[in-house]
Amino acid sequence: MDFVSPVLEVASLICNCVGDRADHLRRLPQNLIALRAAMEKLNNVYKDVKERVEREENLEKKRTHVVDGWIGRAEAMEKEVNELLDRCDEENQKKCFGTCCPRNCRASYKLAKMVREKMDAVAELQSEGSNFQEVAVPLPSPFAIERPLEEKPVVGLDSPFREFLQSSIKAFDIVIWVVVSRPTNLERVQETIRSRLQIPDDRWKGSEDDKATEICRILKTKKFVLLLDDIWEPLDLLRVGIPPLGDGNQSKIVFTTRSADVCGGMAAQKSIKVECLEDKEALSLFQAKVGEDTLNSHPDIPKLAEMVAKECKGLPLALIVIARAMASAQTPEEWESNLQKLRLYPKDVAGTENDLFSVLAFSYDSLPDEATKSCFLYCSLFPEDYQIPSEHLIQLWIGEGFLDEYDDIHEARNQGGKITQMLKHACLLEVGKLNRKYLKMHDVIRDMALWLACEKGKKKNKFVVKDGVRLISAQEVQKWKDAQRIAMWNKTSIEELREPPCFPNTETVIVCMMRFAFPSSLVINMSIIRVLDFSYNKTLKLLAPEIGNLATSQYLNLSGTMIKYLPIELKNLKKLRFLILDEMFSLASLPNQMVSSLSSLQLFSMKSLYSRLRVDEIMLLELEQLEHINDISIMLTSIQSIQRLFESRKLRRATTLLQLARCRGVNQVQLVSPSCIKELVLERCDELEEVKIIHFEKQVVPSKFPNPQCCFIHLLSVDINGCNKLLNLNWLIHAPKLQHLRISMCKNIEKVIEDERSEGSEIESGLSVFSRLIRLILFRLPKLEIIYEHPLPFPSLTRITVWDCPRLKKLPFDSSICMSKKLENIEGQQEWWDGLEWNDQTLMHNLTPYFQSL
Repeated sequence: MDFVSPVLEVASLICNCVGDRADHLRRLPQNLIALRAAMEKLNNVYKDVKERVEREENLEKKRTHVVDGWIGRAEAMEKEVNELLDRCDEENQKKCFGTCCPRNCRASYKLAKMVREKMDAVAELQSEGSNFQEVAVPLPSPFAIERPLEEKPVVGLDSPFREFLQSSIKAFDIVIWVVVSRPTNLERVQETIRSRLQIPDDRWKGSEDDKATEICRILKTKKFVLLLDDIWEPLDLLRVGIPPLGDGNQSKIVFTTRSADVCGGMAAQKSIKVECLEDKEALSLFQAKVGEDTLNSHPDIPKLAEMVAKECKGLPLALIVIARAMASAQTPEEWESNLQKLRLYPKDVAGTENDLFSVLAFSYDSLPDEATKSCFLYCSLFPEDYQIPSEHLIQLWIGEGFLDEYDDIHEARNQGGKITQMLKHACLLEVGKLNRKYLKMHDVIRDMALWLACEKGKKKNKFVVKDGVRLISAQEVQKWKDAQRIAMWNKTSIEELREPPCFPNTETVIVCMMRFAFPSSLVINMSIIRVLDFSYNKTLKLLAPEIGNLATSQYLNLSGTMIKYLPIELKNLKKLRFLILDEMFSLASLPNQMVSSLSSLQLFSMKSLYSRLRVDEIMLLELEQLEHINDISIMLTSIQSIQRLFESRKLRRATTLLQLARCRGVNQVQLVSPSCIKELVLERCDELEEVKIIHFEKQVVPSKFPNPQCCFIHLLSVDINGCNKLLNLNWLIHAPKLQHLRISMCKNIEKVIEDERSEGSEIESGLSVFSRLIRLILFRLPKLEIIYEHPLPFPSLTRITVWDCPRLKKLPFDSSICMSKKLENIEGQQEWWDGLEWNDQTLMHNLTPYFQSL
């Protein structure tokens, strides 16, 4: 048979091939054991090398590039081997039932071959790591730094660092931006750098030198750029922890200052003076800030705009501020009048502070009335770079009488909000860095405001502001006798006064966040005082009885102090309109009938989740007796006090912030509508099961989709924490202006808003759910599954944070969520984000860039 021979040859070839592959498959089990053993040895070598590197780096050495590369390859190898082992385990589980044969021989052979190759690669990597003679080398010592100098800061353009960042940020491992300001605070500088480097708490202990050592240890391993903004005196970089810069690491330090002496004191090798803009550039900036609508409103205005721009002498800050002031002037007559006013000021504005202030004062003079001007100057009482809470600032304005034309405190507060917007629009105030509830005044604007408040420098001590002054002598205090307003902050302290000084012209004393005790006799002889703000002075434990003699006082803030008992003499303050006692954790009691004796009181605030003193029915009765009270912020802890509050129409309408904390025996809260509550906090009400709404006619309406007329039109913020029996917050659909919602540690909440109706039905009230919501925080809600049944546009949402909500698999977004351009980020755990379910894949792709893993 001739066909038998060829068949045998083919069979022989097949057997040889199959035999080779079968050998790989047969050895796979023992090779897997060998690979795991080899990987364990490599991990031990890796740990030894890492420990050697860390020891050397603590001795101010830098790891070699060879070692750094090996560490990276070892880490990558561990990941690859683990993935390969997982694949082998999966393939092993797919063997034919009852046999040892793989279902897919080809795939199993490829895995067996990869295992053999990885064994060799791991062994080679282990051998290389075991033979390192040197893992780190000393850092080079030459000190070569490029440090640009800016002698006139550019305000309104975000900082001269902007161009540097845009062009160079990708060239560095890390960019660190620190605003230094004055007085220089080394601790604050170190804390800012620590935050950027993400140094953990366990490595951030000990003295200033210890912290500097930790900063140095990390920075010397990186190619970094350190941006130090607004330096007023030489800063010792070694004390901060900045390592000497050598030619090898190519790191940079850049700082801005308005003083050439600072440039010399810091041994800057290169200084760059920021010149004023050329005429063409200045006009372009001016026109951009004025706006096309105004420029095109009359043919003569473009030429007049050019003339006004020239008066600014190319100074960017003056161009921006004055352009904003001119943006609403749409007739040639207005422009000609304002140009003439501008020319009355000094023309040479290229050099000195006074010339700068003279130009900037044009914007101040353009403010519409004296009340707005007073509000602006008042902001200079806060320290440089201070984040000013806008609500606190407006309360101070009202207490000072700047908004006395408004009898109702809510109207006055609304006007205060309009003034802050006006000042921001004029570039005289900025939005704070913390969030939109804070304001900030640029240091140059602040200096100008102080200059104006002191009558252009003629009365130096009319506004006295001290921040971080270690010790003020009694002799200097005597010089303040003509002061109108006095403000002291932070570490400022005053020498003990032998006798109480007399301040016949002082209307304001702000002594806040002091770390040292100040003499209480300081405020005894102030015959026309209006505002006393002693908030957050931890050293203030006793209030002098003589405070009752300050009969003209209208504002008293003792929040955050350690006072245990208030003097009975406070009853004498018959003109007092604001009494703020927040977070006074040591306060044990208030004098009997003290609150009801304050016949002019309009605002009373005593909110704190952890204070000893509770607002009870007796105190509520005292508040109810006050004729002018219309703004109450309080914490209640008992069912009796809650009932007393909601039974009183006067108290109900005056309460703007309500905290219900640790209310025993309260299983139902009945919110009364209409309500003036702006902020609501439910804190650890363990037995609370339901929230119901009561119309003013006492008709009880279930919390689930209440009557449309029962609308919480003023409610802006809701914070619910530790209410474990709550299942939902359906009543929130009738808070149409809600901006901030935080729900945390509520074990049984399954849905924020439950909607069992058909998908096409509308909410009965006709209101858009969460249309004003800006911030949403969901924290440790183990049973939460749904925020809302149907997709919502969330047109105002900027930020959402989700943490430890394992059952929340869907977000109620529709495709327009990214169209508003307000969304900034979605924060959460990576595992949670990866497990989300999406009905619309396009929405997932649109939202992914906004996600930030926590």
